[in-house]
Amino acid sequence: MTDEAPLLTARGLCKSFPGTRALDAVDFTLRRGEVHALLGENGAGKSTLIKCLTGAYHRDAGEVRLDDAVIDPRDTFEAQELGIGTVYQEVNLLPNLTVAQNLTLGRQPTRFGLVSGRAMTAMAEEILAPYALGIDVNRGLDSYSVAIQQIIAIARAVSLSGKVLILDEPTASLDAREVEMLFGVVRDLRARGLGIVFISHFLGQVFDISDQITVLRNGRLVGSVPTAGLDKVGLVNMMLGRELRAEAFAPNSRPAPAGTPFLSVKGFGRKGTIAPFDLTIAAGEVVGMAGLLGSGRTETAETLFGVARADSGAATLDGQTVSLASPREAIAHGFGFCPEDRKSDGIVGDLSIRENIILAAQARRGWLKPIGLGEQARLAEDYIKRLDIRTSDAEKPIGLLSGGNQQKVILARWLATHPKFLILDEPTRGIDVGAHAEIIRLIEQLCEQGMALLVISSELEELVVYSHRVIVVRDRAHVAELTGGAITVDGIVNAIARTGDAA
Repeated sequence: MTDEAPLLTARGLCKSFPGTRALDAVDFTLRRGEVHALLGENGAGKSTLIKCLTGAYHRDAGEVRLDDAVIDPRDTFEAQELGIGTVYQEVNLLPNLTVAQNLTLGRQPTRFGLVSGRAMTAMAEEILAPYALGIDVNRGLDSYSVAIQQIIAIARAVSLSGKVLILDEPTASLDAREVEMLFGVVRDLRARGLGIVFISHFLGQVFDISDQITVLRNGRLVGSVPTAGLDKVGLVNMMLGRELRAEAFAPNSRPAPAGTPFLSVKGFGRKGTIAPFDLTIAAGEVVGMAGLLGSGRTETAETLFGVARADSGAATLDGQTVSLASPREAIAHGFGFCPEDRKSDGIVGDLSIRENIILAAQARRGWLKPIGLGEQARLAEDYIKRLDIRTSDAEKPIGLLSGGNQQKVILARWLATHPKFLILDEPTRGIDVGAHAEIIRLIEQLCEQGMALLVISSELEELVVYSHRVIVVRDRAHVAELTGGAITVDGIVNAIARTGDAA
């Protein structure tokens, strides 16, 4: 960071939508050579601010300056030309093209009116040279990992813009090694003098990479402070607007339920997907599941729910042998499953909140016995209130909701079926800290009501809070089970890494 004049400033930005004041006189300052974290709950105004800065939205009031010149980009292309580039969580490149074609798209070098493949390759290699990836730019983009694709997207944005880089949840789909690789790139760009806006729900990463933190809440500026002058609890308090209870971070001290397990599987597995495993879960018990991305966590969940049919083992429910060969059978037995990728596998974006909530209940009842519109409306309104789903009405398309509210709708969908066993795969990924806390409280409430839960999470501190047991998965196999005092962040990490006594 430097003390020179700001690179980008916004003063008094306002933006309203019907019934919503999305931005209310918000100020924001970004300096050269600075990583500036922009934080807040879903609906706080982060996305609206970014869209006003990049021309995706036209602000109602206020002023934006870049290099001390007033700017008002008509669209994202003009913002890009002015020097502001954006990279989103879902890589906004074309996977069916090569790396070189993606990097040069719209500005391909030509010779005699035809695209020059040799010149395009040279141009792409020059763009990627500062990033030391050492990849073949003539290979398809989809042949590389998500982390590499993110860096390629950053390289393209920097080459097109080169002053301000906005990173919107860039690490949501990356593992720890890939995050560190991406952060190496971010640090290099910071050293080159770029101003970087970093949006993330991973607070640990915010403290690792940022120099300054700005917090929004309900469309208003809460404050902007140097990262070094803030701790995690203080930041969470700024975001929530209230003091956290100390016990919110305490490990689960409740004893695991005793008695006959509700669900028991023996030797359950699928060749090439997940090694045979044994698992028992009692009514009122939360079993956490930890492991690196690709370790077999999601594969375990999909096998239990019948998405991937097990080719070995047997399952018993309340002591009776049952088949779990398909989601239909799992649902009939009282199972529910909130998948990891809510956008692809969870929500139906064009349907309303009401229609999304009643989907599983309607499927369980059968399509020949439709749920009446009146009952649908009552169900939707009930769960909107119970889960504090923030929306103007139940008929709003779910695709217009924030990520945290979409997640609550998916939870509502399964709760409406009154499940006995609920599988939650990364229930708090990519959602704000407020919704995060609400979902953790909901998990605890469902447990107290006697529901059995399997919760998969990369947030180890979260698993420690509510889990009675933690299953550790590595290399597509269940390798450890932690109970009692062994359920600590260090204990889980040691089990994942196969170090120490915990594994």
